[in-house]
Amino acid sequence: MRKYIVAVGCLITGLLASTPAWVEQFLIIKSTAVELPTGDSLFPGGTSADAINNNCLACHSADMVLNQPSLPRSTWEGEVHKMINIYKAPIDQADVPAIIDYLAGTKGGK
Repeated sequence: MRKYIVAVGCLITGLLASTPAWVEQFLIIKSTAVELPTGDSLFPGGTSADAINNNCLACHSADMVLNQPSLPRSTWEGEVHKMINIYKAPIDQADVPAIIDYLAGTKGGK
């Protein structure tokens, strides 16, 4: 029995030792370029949109936000705080009321 175990162990060792010969020796890694559409649009509203333009366009396009359904002010407030607390959006706390005011005024529900 011992000879059988030694023979099987030698066979497995021999197979595993030769395995690297089966693997491709030279792996070639190629870079891929992806062109994303430009997001040059800003939130409309002039100076009343400054806070949202300065804080939210790093992650969202204006079109994406403006195509959201109309929501009550309390829901927009919750969304802004979710972006800050959950997604760690680097939003200046002084701009939070202006962002909520803009969203409630532009996309506020009735």
